[in-house]
Amino acid sequence: MFSGQVGLGLRGLVPFAFRSLSQARKSFCPMDLGSLRKSYKGDEEAFEEKHLSSLDPIEQFSVWFEEAMRCPSIGEVNAMCLATCTRDGRPSARMVLLKGFGQEGFRFFTNHESRKGRELDSNPFASIVFYWEPLSRQVRIEGSVERLPEKESEKYFYMRPKSSQIGAVVSQQSTVIADREYLRKKNAELEEMYREATVPKPAYWGGYILKPEVIEFWQGQTSRLHDRIVFRRLQSSSAPLGPMTHQGAGNWVYERLSP
Repeated sequence: MFSGQVGLGLRGLVPFAFRSLSQARKSFCPMDLGSLRKSYKGDEEAFEEKHLSSLDPIEQFSVWFEEAMRCPSIGEVNAMCLATCTRDGRPSARMVLLKGFGQEGFRFFTNHESRKGRELDSNPFASIVFYWEPLSRQVRIEGSVERLPEKESEKYFYMRPKSSQIGAVVSQQSTVIADREYLRKKNAELEEMYREATVPKPAYWGGYILKPEVIEFWQGQTSRLHDRIVFRRLQSSSAPLGPMTHQGAGNWVYERLSP
């Protein structure tokens, strides 16, 4: 009796599920998002050249980064979109975490054999973007990328929680796997293996540093006349500056871009 009722229930439910899926496919239509619009800052809150805290863009980034850290509405201040590109010009992008910055550049860590790692090997240039939506701000940074010394990668690897160390060993990033169960089993095996032992840092895992050549500071305005101040690192300090180009700190110059 019980099994018969279950069978009837399933027979009744399955066709309904397929009908719903079929109907959903037929009823789906492209979404017009033209009406989605958000108000940013007013003109009285414009970001002008006089508001720069420093003419050194790394120091200016530090000021904005600290202000973002103090904003409780921002979940991960150091989350950034990292865009890389193949040698023949096919781009890819993903979110990663910034793990340090200074005058030498911006540091992050990942699997060297991942898609981004392979692309950086063949085309060692990248762009990173920070978007701090509650502040209506973004920072875009472009430059060349180099691997960090192994010693620095090891130092950071052993600062991570042990579970994250094991995760780096488990994941052959960007390779195809059968299902999530494979990851669960592999993770459990390695947790047991390294319960009382040090997790060895995989040779394929390490850090990179993006050495900035362009840093743009963007602040949204409700009028869509957004503020864009971009710093460029000059390759030659003897090159004459244009009438709308201003000298920054060191070999940096800055300009205002039209939105």
